[in-house]
Amino acid sequence: MARSRSGRSTERSASPGRDRPSVDVYLQPAVVGGGLGDIEETLAAGRWLARAGFPIQLYRTGGRALPTSVDGPWEWPPIRRTRRLVPHHRTALTVTPAWGVSAAPPQRGAYGRSGAWAEESREIESAYGIDHVVHLSLEEFARTLSTRDENRERLREGGVPSRRISERLRAADRSGEVETFRSAFRRFRAFDRPNVLHLFATFRRDPVFAREFPAAVQTGPLWPGRYPSAPGGTRPARGAEWVWYASPASAEQIAPSVVAGVRSIHPGGHLLIVTPRPWKVRLPSNQVELRSEPMATTYWATHFARAGVRIVTGSRTLLEAMELGGPFLYFNGVLGRGSSRRRHRPEKIAALLDLAARTGIPADVRRDWSDFARGRRVQEVVERVAERRGGWSGFPHRWTIDSFPPPFDDAGDLIVRVAHALGHPGSSAADLVRRVRAGELPPPRGAPAR
Repeated sequence: MARSRSGRSTERSASPGRDRPSVDVYLQPAVVGGGLGDIEETLAAGRWLARAGFPIQLYRTGGRALPTSVDGPWEWPPIRRTRRLVPHHRTALTVTPAWGVSAAPPQRGAYGRSGAWAEESREIESAYGIDHVVHLSLEEFARTLSTRDENRERLREGGVPSRRISERLRAADRSGEVETFRSAFRRFRAFDRPNVLHLFATFRRDPVFAREFPAAVQTGPLWPGRYPSAPGGTRPARGAEWVWYASPASAEQIAPSVVAGVRSIHPGGHLLIVTPRPWKVRLPSNQVELRSEPMATTYWATHFARAGVRIVTGSRTLLEAMELGGPFLYFNGVLGRGSSRRRHRPEKIAALLDLAARTGIPADVRRDWSDFARGRRVQEVVERVAERRGGWSGFPHRWTIDSFPPPFDDAGDLIVRVAHALGHPGSSAADLVRRVRAGELPPPRGAPAR
Protein backbone atom coordinates (compact mmCIF):
# COMPACT_ATOMS: atom_id res chain seq x y z
CA MET A 1 0.00 0.00 0.00
CA ALA A 2 1.41 3.40 -0.95
CA ARG A 3 1.25 6.11 1.64
CA SER A 4 0.91 9.86 1.26
CA ARG A 5 3.33 11.52 3.60
CA SER A 6 3.45 14.74 5.53
CA GLY A 7 6.28 13.46 7.70
CA ARG A 8 4.58 12.75 10.98
CA SER A 9 5.51 9.69 13.00
CA THR A 10 2.77 7.16 13.69
CA GLU A 11 4.67 5.70 16.66
CA ARG A 12 3.48 6.49 20.17
CA SER A 13 5.79 6.85 23.11
CA ALA A 14 6.47 3.50 24.68
CA SER A 15 4.28 2.65 27.64
CA PRO A 16 5.73 1.22 30.85
CA GLY A 17 6.10 -2.51 30.99
CA ARG A 18 7.35 -5.12 28.59
CA ASP A 19 6.89 -2.90 25.51
CA ARG A 20 9.29 -0.28 26.82
CA PRO A 21 12.19 0.13 24.34
CA SER A 22 15.18 -1.90 25.49
CA VAL A 23 17.92 -0.54 23.24
CA ASP A 24 20.50 2.15 23.91
CA VAL A 25 20.57 4.62 21.01
CA TYR A 26 23.66 6.71 20.22
CA LEU A 27 23.62 9.53 17.67
CA GLN A 28 26.89 10.20 15.84
CA PRO A 29 26.30 13.29 13.67
CA ALA A 30 28.99 14.48 11.27
CA VAL A 31 29.50 16.32 8.00
CA VAL A 32 30.29 13.90 5.18
CA GLY A 33 30.07 16.05 2.05
CA GLY A 34 30.20 19.81 2.10
CA GLY A 35 26.72 20.58 3.38
CA LEU A 36 25.19 20.38 6.83
CA GLY A 37 22.33 18.10 5.80
CA ASP A 38 24.20 15.06 7.09
CA ILE A 39 23.88 16.41 10.62
CA GLU A 40 20.19 17.26 10.26
CA GLU A 41 19.44 13.82 8.80
CA THR A 42 21.05 12.13 11.81
CA LEU A 43 18.99 14.30 14.14
CA ALA A 44 15.85 13.53 12.14
CA ALA A 45 16.41 9.82 12.76
CA GLY A 46 16.92 10.67 16.42
CA ARG A 47 13.60 12.52 16.51
CA TRP A 48 11.80 9.48 15.06
CA LEU A 49 13.37 7.23 17.70
CA ALA A 50 12.69 9.69 20.53
CA ARG A 51 9.01 9.91 19.56
CA ALA A 52 8.91 6.11 19.72
CA GLY A 53 10.15 6.25 23.31
CA PHE A 54 13.83 5.45 22.88
CA PRO A 55 16.22 7.40 25.13
CA ILE A 56 18.89 9.05 22.97
CA GLN A 57 22.52 9.64 23.92
CA LEU A 58 25.41 11.61 22.46
CA TYR A 59 28.51 9.80 23.69
CA ARG A 60 31.93 11.35 23.07
CA THR A 61 34.84 9.62 24.72
CA GLY A 62 37.35 11.37 26.94
CA GLY A 63 38.05 14.98 26.14
CA ARG A 64 37.53 14.68 22.37
CA ALA A 65 35.81 17.64 20.76
CA LEU A 66 32.74 16.97 18.66
CA PRO A 67 33.21 16.86 14.87
CA THR A 68 33.09 20.14 12.96
CA SER A 69 29.71 21.94 12.97
CA VAL A 70 27.97 19.39 15.23
CA ASP A 71 27.67 21.82 18.15
CA GLY A 72 25.53 24.22 16.14
CA PRO A 73 22.02 25.62 16.51
CA TRP A 74 20.33 22.33 15.62
CA GLU A 75 16.90 20.99 16.49
CA TRP A 76 18.10 18.17 18.71
CA PRO A 77 15.79 15.45 19.94
CA PRO A 78 15.70 14.98 23.72
CA ILE A 79 19.26 13.76 24.29
CA ARG A 80 21.69 13.04 27.08
CA ARG A 81 25.28 14.06 26.47
CA THR A 82 27.84 11.90 28.22
CA ARG A 83 31.57 11.22 28.31
CA ARG A 84 31.12 7.87 30.10
CA LEU A 85 29.83 4.78 28.36
CA VAL A 86 27.39 3.06 30.71
CA PRO A 87 25.22 0.40 28.99
CA HIS A 88 21.64 0.34 30.27
CA HIS A 89 20.42 -2.43 27.96
CA ARG A 90 21.78 -5.53 26.26
CA THR A 91 21.86 -4.02 22.78
CA ALA A 92 22.78 -0.70 21.16
CA LEU A 93 21.94 1.16 17.96
CA THR A 94 24.22 3.85 16.57
CA VAL A 95 22.97 6.34 13.96
CA THR A 96 25.68 7.78 11.71
CA PRO A 97 25.83 9.43 8.29
CA ALA A 98 27.81 7.12 5.98
CA TRP A 99 29.23 4.91 8.74
CA GLY A 100 32.02 3.67 6.45
CA VAL A 101 33.28 7.24 6.16
CA SER A 102 32.31 8.70 9.54
CA ALA A 103 32.88 5.85 11.98
CA ALA A 104 34.85 2.99 10.39
CA PRO A 105 38.22 2.03 11.89
CA PRO A 106 41.42 2.90 10.00
CA GLN A 107 42.38 0.83 6.97
CA ARG A 108 45.67 0.31 5.21
CA GLY A 109 46.35 2.26 2.05
CA ALA A 110 45.19 5.56 0.64
CA TYR A 111 42.14 7.22 2.17
CA GLY A 112 42.18 4.70 5.00
CA ARG A 113 42.13 7.03 7.97
CA SER A 114 39.55 6.42 10.67
CA GLY A 115 36.24 8.24 10.82
CA ALA A 116 35.34 10.99 13.28
CA TRP A 117 33.28 8.52 15.35
CA ALA A 118 35.55 5.47 14.98
CA GLU A 119 36.75 5.51 18.59
CA GLU A 120 33.21 5.71 19.99
CA SER A 121 31.97 2.96 17.67
CA ARG A 122 34.83 0.71 18.75
CA GLU A 123 34.11 1.32 22.43
CA ILE A 124 30.39 0.68 21.98
CA GLU A 125 31.09 -2.63 20.24
CA SER A 126 33.53 -3.56 23.02
CA ALA A 127 31.03 -2.71 25.77
CA TYR A 128 28.01 -4.48 24.27
CA GLY A 129 29.60 -7.14 22.07
CA ILE A 130 29.78 -6.82 18.29
CA ASP A 131 26.65 -8.93 17.69
CA HIS A 132 24.64 -6.77 20.08
CA VAL A 133 25.28 -3.53 18.13
CA VAL A 134 23.69 -2.39 14.88
CA HIS A 135 25.31 0.58 13.19
CA LEU A 136 22.66 2.40 11.19
CA SER A 137 24.37 4.10 8.26
CA LEU A 138 22.41 6.91 6.60
CA GLU A 139 23.71 7.16 3.05
CA GLU A 140 23.31 10.07 0.62
CA PHE A 141 19.75 10.69 -0.47
CA ALA A 142 18.83 9.55 -4.02
CA ARG A 143 22.43 8.56 -4.80
CA THR A 144 21.60 5.05 -5.99
CA LEU A 145 23.59 5.00 -9.20
CA SER A 146 25.14 1.89 -10.69
CA THR A 147 28.92 1.98 -11.02
CA ARG A 148 28.64 2.69 -14.72
CA ASP A 149 26.16 5.52 -14.18
CA GLU A 150 28.30 6.87 -11.34
CA ASN A 151 31.28 7.04 -13.68
CA ARG A 152 29.15 8.65 -16.37
CA GLU A 153 28.03 11.28 -13.88
CA ARG A 154 31.61 11.86 -12.71
CA LEU A 155 32.71 12.51 -16.29
CA ARG A 156 29.73 14.77 -17.03
CA GLU A 157 30.23 16.86 -13.93
CA GLY A 158 33.95 16.97 -14.61
CA GLY A 159 33.24 18.77 -17.87
CA VAL A 160 33.69 15.98 -20.42
CA PRO A 161 31.50 16.81 -23.47
CA SER A 162 28.49 14.50 -23.79
CA ARG A 163 29.64 13.29 -27.22
CA ARG A 164 32.83 11.91 -25.65
CA ILE A 165 31.42 10.29 -22.51
CA SER A 166 30.58 6.91 -24.10
CA GLU A 167 34.11 6.66 -25.48
CA ARG A 168 35.60 7.51 -22.08
CA LEU A 169 33.38 4.92 -20.38
CA ARG A 170 34.54 2.20 -22.76
CA ALA A 171 38.14 3.14 -22.03
CA ALA A 172 37.42 3.01 -18.29
CA ASP A 173 35.96 -0.50 -18.69
CA ARG A 174 39.02 -1.71 -20.60
CA SER A 175 41.48 -0.25 -18.10
CA GLY A 176 39.72 -1.75 -15.08
CA GLU A 177 38.83 1.70 -13.75
CA VAL A 178 35.13 0.84 -13.37
CA GLU A 179 35.89 -2.29 -11.35
CA THR A 180 38.32 -0.32 -9.20
CA PHE A 181 35.57 2.18 -8.43
CA ARG A 182 33.09 -0.61 -7.63
CA SER A 183 35.54 -2.28 -5.22
CA ALA A 184 36.38 1.02 -3.55
CA PHE A 185 32.70 1.83 -3.08
CA ARG A 186 32.11 -1.51 -1.36
CA ARG A 187 35.21 -1.06 0.79
CA PHE A 188 34.66 2.51 1.93
CA ARG A 189 30.94 2.02 2.52
CA ALA A 190 31.85 -0.98 4.75
CA PHE A 191 29.44 -3.32 2.96
CA ASP A 192 31.47 -6.24 4.35
CA ARG A 193 30.51 -5.42 7.94
CA PRO A 194 27.68 -7.75 9.02
CA ASN A 195 26.34 -5.38 11.71
CA VAL A 196 26.17 -2.21 9.57
CA LEU A 197 22.74 -1.49 8.08
CA HIS A 198 23.11 0.87 5.12
CA LEU A 199 19.95 2.82 4.29
CA PHE A 200 19.84 4.51 0.89
CA ALA A 201 16.73 6.68 1.01
CA THR A 202 15.26 7.72 -2.32
CA PHE A 203 11.97 8.25 -4.14
CA ARG A 204 12.15 5.13 -6.32
CA ARG A 205 13.93 1.80 -5.93
CA ASP A 206 16.69 1.18 -8.49
CA PRO A 207 16.91 -2.55 -9.33
CA VAL A 208 20.30 -2.22 -11.07
CA PHE A 209 21.85 -0.64 -7.96
CA ALA A 210 20.21 -3.35 -5.83
CA ARG A 211 21.74 -6.14 -7.90
CA GLU A 212 25.19 -4.57 -7.89
CA PHE A 213 25.20 -3.74 -4.17
CA PRO A 214 22.87 -6.19 -2.39
CA ALA A 215 24.02 -4.97 1.05
CA ALA A 216 22.47 -1.56 0.32
CA VAL A 217 18.91 -1.25 1.64
CA GLN A 218 16.87 1.17 -0.46
CA THR A 219 13.99 2.91 1.30
CA GLY A 220 11.60 5.79 0.93
CA PRO A 221 12.62 9.17 2.40
CA LEU A 222 13.52 9.88 5.99
CA TRP A 223 10.94 12.63 6.46
CA PRO A 224 12.15 15.47 8.69
CA GLY A 225 9.04 15.66 10.91
CA ARG A 226 10.07 19.17 12.00
CA TYR A 227 6.65 20.74 11.56
CA PRO A 228 4.13 18.73 13.62
CA SER A 229 1.44 21.35 13.03
CA ALA A 230 2.13 21.64 9.30
CA PRO A 231 -0.94 21.80 7.08
CA GLY A 232 0.17 18.72 5.12
CA GLY A 233 -2.21 19.40 2.28
CA THR A 234 -4.10 22.57 3.09
CA ARG A 235 -3.44 25.56 0.86
CA PRO A 236 -0.77 27.94 2.29
CA ALA A 237 -1.24 31.68 2.07
CA ARG A 238 -0.26 33.23 -1.23
CA GLY A 239 2.18 35.37 0.70
CA ALA A 240 4.86 37.72 -0.54
CA GLU A 241 7.52 36.21 1.76
CA TRP A 242 10.03 33.88 0.13
CA VAL A 243 12.65 31.81 1.93
CA TRP A 244 15.77 30.53 0.18
CA TYR A 245 18.33 28.12 1.62
CA ALA A 246 21.13 29.14 -0.75
CA SER A 247 23.89 26.69 0.11
CA PRO A 248 25.64 26.36 -3.32
CA ALA A 249 28.27 28.97 -4.12
CA SER A 250 26.70 29.47 -7.55
CA ALA A 251 23.43 30.59 -5.94
CA GLU A 252 24.94 34.07 -5.87
CA GLN A 253 24.96 34.06 -9.69
CA ILE A 254 21.19 33.70 -10.00
CA ALA A 255 20.25 35.81 -6.98
CA PRO A 256 19.68 39.08 -8.90
CA SER A 257 17.25 37.30 -11.24
CA VAL A 258 15.42 35.74 -8.28
CA VAL A 259 15.07 39.14 -6.62
CA ALA A 260 13.91 40.75 -9.88
CA GLY A 261 11.25 38.08 -10.30
CA VAL A 262 9.92 38.52 -6.76
CA ARG A 263 9.91 42.32 -7.04
CA SER A 264 8.04 42.30 -10.35
CA ILE A 265 5.10 40.47 -8.76
CA HIS A 266 5.40 41.58 -5.12
CA PRO A 267 7.02 45.03 -5.09
CA GLY A 268 6.89 45.05 -1.31
CA GLY A 269 7.73 41.40 -0.88
CA HIS A 270 10.41 39.98 1.39
CA LEU A 271 13.10 37.43 0.57
CA LEU A 272 15.07 35.73 3.35
CA ILE A 273 18.29 34.19 2.01
CA VAL A 274 20.23 31.87 4.29
CA THR A 275 23.72 30.98 3.05
CA PRO A 276 26.77 29.44 4.74
CA ARG A 277 29.16 31.99 3.15
CA PRO A 278 29.32 35.77 2.74
CA TRP A 279 28.07 37.10 -0.61
CA LYS A 280 29.59 39.88 -2.71
CA VAL A 281 26.55 40.52 -4.91
CA ARG A 282 24.59 43.66 -4.00
CA LEU A 283 20.88 43.12 -3.35
CA PRO A 284 18.19 45.62 -2.26
CA SER A 285 18.43 45.69 1.54
CA ASN A 286 14.85 46.92 1.92
CA GLN A 287 13.55 43.69 0.41
CA VAL A 288 16.25 41.08 0.97
CA GLU A 289 17.47 39.77 4.30
CA LEU A 290 20.77 37.96 3.76
CA ARG A 291 21.90 35.76 6.67
CA SER A 292 25.28 34.03 6.54
CA GLU A 293 25.75 33.46 10.27
CA PRO A 294 24.26 30.61 12.34
CA MET A 295 20.72 31.32 13.50
CA ALA A 296 18.33 29.86 16.02
CA THR A 297 16.38 26.90 14.64
CA THR A 298 13.11 28.49 15.75
CA TYR A 299 13.82 31.58 13.62
CA TRP A 300 14.51 29.48 10.53
CA ALA A 301 11.60 27.12 11.13
CA THR A 302 9.13 29.97 11.65
CA HIS A 303 10.07 31.73 8.43
CA PHE A 304 10.33 28.51 6.45
CA ALA A 305 6.91 27.28 7.58
CA ARG A 306 5.05 30.50 6.83
CA ALA A 307 6.76 31.31 3.50
CA GLY A 308 4.55 31.64 0.44
CA VAL A 309 7.32 30.07 -1.69
CA ARG A 310 10.47 28.19 -0.69
CA ILE A 311 13.70 27.72 -2.64
CA VAL A 312 15.58 24.68 -1.40
CA THR A 313 18.76 22.71 -2.00
CA GLY A 314 20.20 19.30 -1.15
CA SER A 315 17.85 16.76 0.38
CA ARG A 316 16.79 17.95 3.83
CA THR A 317 15.21 21.27 2.84
CA LEU A 318 13.74 19.57 -0.22
CA LEU A 319 11.97 17.03 1.99
CA GLU A 320 10.89 19.77 4.40
CA ALA A 321 9.29 21.69 1.54
CA MET A 322 7.53 18.55 0.32
CA GLU A 323 6.41 17.78 3.87
CA LEU A 324 4.89 21.23 4.37
CA GLY A 325 3.15 21.42 1.01
CA GLY A 326 3.00 24.53 -1.12
CA PRO A 327 5.08 25.69 -4.10
CA PHE A 328 8.86 25.40 -4.03
CA LEU A 329 11.84 25.61 -6.35
CA TYR A 330 15.07 23.63 -6.22
CA PHE A 331 18.62 24.80 -6.91
CA ASN A 332 21.63 22.66 -5.99
CA GLY A 333 24.19 24.67 -7.92
CA VAL A 334 25.71 24.78 -11.38
CA LEU A 335 29.21 24.45 -12.79
CA GLY A 336 30.70 26.17 -15.82
CA ARG A 337 29.29 29.00 -17.86
CA GLY A 338 27.53 29.50 -21.17
CA SER A 339 27.08 26.37 -23.27
CA SER A 340 29.20 24.35 -20.83
CA ARG A 341 26.98 25.14 -17.83
CA ARG A 342 25.83 21.93 -16.11
CA ARG A 343 24.01 21.01 -12.92
CA HIS A 344 25.95 20.06 -9.82
CA ARG A 345 24.94 16.71 -8.27
CA PRO A 346 21.62 16.53 -10.14
CA GLU A 347 20.43 13.17 -8.80
CA LYS A 348 17.99 14.75 -6.35
CA ILE A 349 16.25 17.01 -8.87
CA ALA A 350 16.24 14.09 -11.35
CA ALA A 351 14.58 11.88 -8.72
CA LEU A 352 12.07 14.63 -7.92
CA LEU A 353 11.19 15.09 -11.60
CA ASP A 354 10.70 11.34 -11.97
CA LEU A 355 8.43 11.24 -8.92
CA ALA A 356 6.55 14.31 -10.14
CA ALA A 357 5.87 12.71 -13.52
CA ARG A 358 4.57 9.56 -11.83
CA THR A 359 2.30 11.46 -9.43
CA GLY A 360 0.66 13.84 -11.89
CA ILE A 361 2.56 17.10 -11.44
CA PRO A 362 1.80 19.19 -14.57
CA ALA A 363 4.41 19.29 -17.32
CA ASP A 364 4.87 23.07 -17.11
CA VAL A 365 5.81 22.82 -13.41
CA ARG A 366 8.28 20.04 -14.16
CA ARG A 367 9.83 22.17 -16.92
CA ASP A 368 10.14 25.12 -14.56
CA TRP A 369 11.80 22.93 -11.92
CA SER A 370 14.24 21.53 -14.47
CA ASP A 371 15.18 24.91 -15.95
CA PHE A 372 15.52 26.67 -12.59
CA ALA A 373 17.81 23.89 -11.35
CA ARG A 374 20.02 24.62 -14.38
CA GLY A 375 20.00 28.36 -13.73
CA ARG A 376 17.86 29.00 -16.82
CA ARG A 377 14.77 31.24 -17.19
CA VAL A 378 15.25 32.17 -13.53
CA GLN A 379 13.27 35.41 -13.45
CA GLU A 380 10.50 33.98 -15.64
CA VAL A 381 10.14 30.89 -13.46
CA VAL A 382 10.05 32.97 -10.28
CA GLU A 383 7.31 35.15 -11.75
CA ARG A 384 5.29 32.10 -12.83
CA VAL A 385 5.48 30.65 -9.31
CA ALA A 386 4.68 33.99 -7.65
CA GLU A 387 1.56 34.45 -9.79
CA ARG A 388 0.62 30.75 -9.58
CA ARG A 389 0.46 30.50 -13.35
CA GLY A 390 -0.46 27.24 -15.07
CA GLY A 391 0.19 24.14 -13.01
CA TRP A 392 1.49 26.21 -10.08
CA SER A 393 -2.09 27.05 -9.17
CA GLY A 394 -2.56 23.45 -8.04
CA PHE A 395 -0.07 23.42 -5.18
CA PRO A 396 0.29 22.10 -2.48
CA HIS A 397 0.65 18.45 -3.40
CA ARG A 398 0.57 15.20 -1.47
CA TRP A 399 3.44 12.93 -2.37
CA THR A 400 2.99 9.19 -2.68
CA ILE A 401 6.03 6.92 -2.49
CA ASP A 402 4.89 3.72 -4.21
CA SER A 403 8.13 1.93 -5.08
CA PHE A 404 8.58 0.15 -1.73
CA PRO A 405 6.42 -2.06 0.47
CA PRO A 406 5.73 -0.71 3.99
CA PRO A 407 7.69 -0.03 6.13
CA PHE A 408 10.48 0.26 3.53
CA ASP A 409 8.55 3.13 1.91
CA ASP A 410 9.34 5.31 4.92
CA ALA A 411 12.85 5.29 6.38
CA GLY A 412 11.63 6.64 9.71
CA ASP A 413 9.14 3.80 10.17
CA LEU A 414 11.80 1.27 9.20
CA ILE A 415 14.36 2.69 11.65
CA VAL A 416 11.89 2.44 14.52
CA ARG A 417 11.01 -1.15 13.55
CA VAL A 418 14.71 -2.07 13.42
CA ALA A 419 15.32 -0.55 16.86
CA HIS A 420 12.41 -2.48 18.41
CA ALA A 421 13.54 -5.72 16.75
CA LEU A 422 17.08 -5.24 18.07
CA GLY A 423 15.69 -4.96 21.59
CA HIS A 424 13.95 -8.34 21.51
CA PRO A 425 15.48 -10.95 23.84
CA GLY A 426 18.00 -13.10 22.02
CA SER A 427 18.24 -10.80 19.00
CA SER A 428 21.37 -10.95 16.87
CA ALA A 429 22.66 -7.82 15.15
CA ALA A 430 24.11 -9.74 12.22
CA ASP A 431 20.93 -11.76 11.73
CA LEU A 432 18.73 -8.66 11.91
CA VAL A 433 20.89 -6.82 9.36
CA ARG A 434 20.92 -9.87 7.07
CA ARG A 435 17.12 -10.12 7.15
CA VAL A 436 16.56 -6.42 6.49
CA ARG A 437 19.03 -6.53 3.61
CA ALA A 438 17.01 -9.41 2.19
CA GLY A 439 13.83 -7.33 2.37
CA GLU A 440 12.29 -9.13 5.34
CA LEU A 441 10.26 -6.92 7.64
CA PRO A 442 11.54 -6.51 11.19
CA PRO A 443 8.92 -7.82 13.62
CA PRO A 444 6.66 -5.11 15.09
CA ARG A 445 7.02 -3.96 18.68
CA GLY A 446 6.15 -6.68 21.14
CA ALA A 447 6.39 -9.55 18.65
CA PRO A 448 9.03 -12.21 19.35
CA ALA A 449 12.14 -12.22 17.19
CA ARG A 450 12.74 -15.26 15.04
